[in-house]
Amino acid sequence: MAIEAKEVEAIAHLARIQVDDGAVAGYARDLSGILDFVEQMSTVDTQGVEPMAHPWDAAQRLRPDEVTEPSRRDHYQAGVPAVEAGLYLVPRVVE
Repeated sequence: MAIEAKEVEAIAHLARIQVDDGAVAGYARDLSGILDFVEQMSTVDTQGVEPMAHPWDAAQRLRPDEVTEPSRRDHYQAGVPAVEAGLYLVPRVVE
């Protein structure tokens, strides 16, 4: 599928990308090559090929959901001007 310069300019405008006039022809050629490759891939016979979600088909290793560090809230809030019920109090900025 051939992409023309006008189409590259339209795509660049929609994407809000500034493309130099001298580079438009190169982008058109590169995009045409990409679309030709995608078209070539769509002609490959994939009948009987099982789709993969992940190439290694590995299970995700998750760490246990448990507390690993002690609470240091009192230490962190010791130098704060105003704290209430473990929350930082700040001046009101919205009226």
